[in-house]
Amino acid sequence: MQEKMTEDAAFALIAGLLTDLFAIAPEKITRTANLYQDLDIDSIDAVDLAIEFKKQTGRQLTPEEFKQIRTVGDIVQVFCAGGGK
Repeated sequence: MQEKMTEDAAFALIAGLLTDLFAIAPEKITRTANLYQDLDIDSIDAVDLAIEFKKQTGRQLTPEEFKQIRTVGDIVQVFCAGGGK
């Protein structure tokens, strides 16, 4: 079983993925940034992000958790709260 990720580590990983995968400027990526409205992520991009996060961490979102995510902070909270599988 993997060690629980800190919020700072989860945020850094997500921010790096958003920058690398979608060329989003790092200064636009905050915990309150809405994935869809602020960062122009579409639903397919969101799936790609979840897949890449799973590759990096071994953690997978449940369909229910995935539907609830709207912000970068939501992703951080799911993974740091022991969410996912």
